[in-house]
Order: sequence, then C-alpha cells, then structure tokens
Amino acid sequence: MGRYAIRRTVQMIPLFIGISIIIFLIIQAAPGGPETTLLATGRFVSPEILAAYRTRLGLDQPIFVQYFRWLGAALTGDLGYSYTSAQPVLTMILERLPATIQLMLSAYLLAAVIALPLGVYSAIHKYSVLDYLGAGLSFLGIAMPVFWFGLILQLVFAVQLGWLPSSGRETVGDTGLVDQIKHLILPATVLSLLYIAGWSRYMRTSFLGVINTDYVRTARSKGLRERRVMLVHALKNAAIPVVSIMALDVAGLFSGAVITETIFAWPGIGRLFIQSMYARDYPLLMGIIMMGSILVVVFNLLADIMYGWLDPRISFD
Repeated sequence: MGRYAIRRTVQMIPLFIGISIIIFLIIQAAPGGPETTLLATGRFVSPEILAAYRTRLGLDQPIFVQYFRWLGAALTGDLGYSYTSAQPVLTMILERLPATIQLMLSAYLLAAVIALPLGVYSAIHKYSVLDYLGAGLSFLGIAMPVFWFGLILQLVFAVQLGWLPSSGRETVGDTGLVDQIKHLILPATVLSLLYIAGWSRYMRTSFLGVINTDYVRTARSKGLRERRVMLVHALKNAAIPVVSIMALDVAGLFSGAVITETIFAWPGIGRLFIQSMYARDYPLLMGIIMMGSILVVVFNLLADIMYGWLDPRISFD
C-alpha cells in the first residue's frame, strides 16, 4: 500500500504539468482578454493604451514564454497577482477557502446523514411505499437543475416565509453561530441534493447485493438478531463501493460550489471564480482551476487507497 501511494504520488507530477498546460492554453484561447475590462467602461481607450496595458501584464510575449514564466513562479508557491485587484492570487484564494470548506463540509455531512440511512432502509424494505418514494425523490434530485432549485428555496423560505436569509454568509453586525447556521442551511441543502440522490441509490443497490450472500445467511443461521445482521455484517461490506464513490465526489463538491455560491452570494472560491472569469483575470483563473484539478487527482488517490483499506482482498502490487 505504501509503495503504491508513493508511486501514484510521483506520477502526479507530470500529470499536474500536463493539466496546467491544457488549462493555460484554453484560458489563453478564450475570446477577449483583460483589456476588455477597460473597453467595458464605455470610455474611449486608444490602441496605444491597450498595447501598453498588455505589455505591462506580459501578454505580448509568446504563449510558451508566458507559460514557463507562470510555471517557474508556481513551483515556488507564487501564483502571480490578480489583474483586477493587484493582490497575490494565493492570498485571495486562501481568504475565500474557509467559506468554501465550510459549505462543502456541511453539504457533504448532510448528504451522508440522509443518503446512507435512506439507501439502507430502501434496500431492507424494497418495493415498499417509502422505497418508491425514495426512488422518485432521488430521480427528481438528479434531474433537477441546481440553479432552479436554489432559486425556488430562496423564493419560498427567504422571500415568502422569511425563515432564512437569502444570501451571504452572515448578517452585518451579527457574527453568532446561530446566524451563520441560518445562512448555511439553504446553500448546503442545494449543494447536497445531487449527492443525496446518487448516494442513496448506490447504497440501496450495494446493500441489495450483499443481503443475499452466504455470509449473511450464515449469520442469520447462528441466531443473530436481524438488526445486528443488517447493520454489522451486511452494512460493512455494502459500504465499501459507496465510500469510494463518496471520496471521489469530494472533488465534485468543489465544482458544484461554483453555481451554489453564485446563487446565494456565498463569499467562497466558487463565486471568486465566476468574478475572475468575467474579468478575464488569467492568473486568478489559473490558480482556482489548478486547485480544483489538484483536489480531483488527490481524492482519486485517496479513494483508491480507502477502497484497498476497506477491502483487504484488493492488492495494489
């Protein structure tokens, strides 16, 4: 296991370099550029000023020169400076990171607490009314657009009922825990919806495949209580593939937070990404996308390691 983890870690180095090249080329190939923010003001900007602006940012250099300059700085931990705010990109990301982690962790725990028991219950009571209801809600959750669901929750619980705030992370002048939880409920619910729908179906299918195996029948024949057979013997093995999927989906939460944070004006990295995209802020875009890419690769590795740890039959040698 240790050698496998080391080998995969070493393989990440050329992978990250390849990812950075692709991302850099895509960003550079996008229409427009940072100078479009000057033109968007509606005032006349001479071609000389635009050329001087691009020269100051180094955008007049060949693409391969710009990339290697960015890569050399990134290897030292310097992701450059934002074109719009002139702040270090790494500082801006770290400032927004706690809010995104808070949202992702809340959505992840909410999805796990609801989806796993729902999947187990649906498998034990298959073809019951609640099983069909859970299946219908799961399909609805998978098919429902996230932005539409977020707007509906805002309209119902924030505008009409007034129970919860519609946006932001906290109320101005109120930094208490209760106020933060109220602001967190709606975005965490929206972000967790897709994972509740998917994980509950995965759990149901995996549990159904386990409860009819020989070792479960043997446990019943020993006179063990049905509750112990289901929750101890069957659940442990049924959870193996589901836990691996849950580990892979951690990186997906980051991309899902982009839409959720935008809808609820949550001051995290997802909202910062949208703002940097509209402003054509190349260094900030590179920093955020590379961080998301690192999350995907790292959690893929953790999922593989976790799968081998949960199932000793898996060999990585």
